[in-house]
Amino acid sequence: MARSKVHPIHRFEDWQVWPGSYKNPPADGNFPFPENPPLQITKETPIASMGSCFAREIRKVLLKEGYNYITEEAHHPASVHASAAWERIYNTFSIVQIFRYTFEDWAPEMRWWRSPKSDQIQDPFRRILLYDTIEAAEADFKQHKIHSRRALERANVLIITLGLTEIWEDREDGSVICLPSGPYPNEGGDMSRYQFRVSRYTENLANLEDIHRIMERHNPDCRLLITVSPVHLWATFRNDADVISASCNSKSTLRAAADEFAAQHDNVVYFPAFEMATIYTAIMGESYFTEGKENFHVNKKTVKFIMDHFFKMYA
Repeated sequence: MARSKVHPIHRFEDWQVWPGSYKNPPADGNFPFPENPPLQITKETPIASMGSCFAREIRKVLLKEGYNYITEEAHHPASVHASAAWERIYNTFSIVQIFRYTFEDWAPEMRWWRSPKSDQIQDPFRRILLYDTIEAAEADFKQHKIHSRRALERANVLIITLGLTEIWEDREDGSVICLPSGPYPNEGGDMSRYQFRVSRYTENLANLEDIHRIMERHNPDCRLLITVSPVHLWATFRNDADVISASCNSKSTLRAAADEFAAQHDNVVYFPAFEMATIYTAIMGESYFTEGKENFHVNKKTVKFIMDHFFKMYA
């Protein structure tokens, strides 16, 4: 009886085969990637970034290493996470809303929250930005849109870090708040108009396509570099899944959407920060989690590993 060969006869490159398998070189601290990556940057390349907590880590390293990182609204507390005062933005719905209010007419019905006890004015869409009056909030947002446009129009490379798929959606107009936090919900503000749900692959991909459409119109020379944040969910609002499963679902959904998005556009590049942290670090027998109360975050050693490879791949 003849038996077929288990493995195909094919010439694989080292980076196409699992590290350490059969005769392939083991993991040695150099993440395998193809030659001639589809993006090149220099220290003069204008780079902007936005997204989840990991976007803040990228920002810190690019500034420290002397790259031409775009910093608008440097005086603003919400700008420490990104290139403008976008605050932390975890889902693709909140990200695409930035592009819509920057370049289009985006006007949600519930624009501001007034906290029931402290009477503070809160921006629902930029997490915990607080103001004394509606007038002050409106004035700050008007200036913010100017800075936001500058950052997005100046960028030759825009890094977008995708975080999670859980959203809080306005039942009336479909707008999405990033997270129900701050004085308004904590002081008993009415949250009945918002529904929690888990967003799915098709709508996250549609949001990424919407971002691409807007950038093609306003900054067609900009390259989009997409990552999935290796920072896991601290907690889940789901009552049908544990936090680890919910986090895995978020990352898997966004990874699949990012893969399809990059495959459809020549000016979109996927950077495997998530894979470097969660898989390659484990292959080397190390933990990528930080210690202490925020042990769902990525430790400094892993951030350095990821950013060292960012420069090795693209710079």
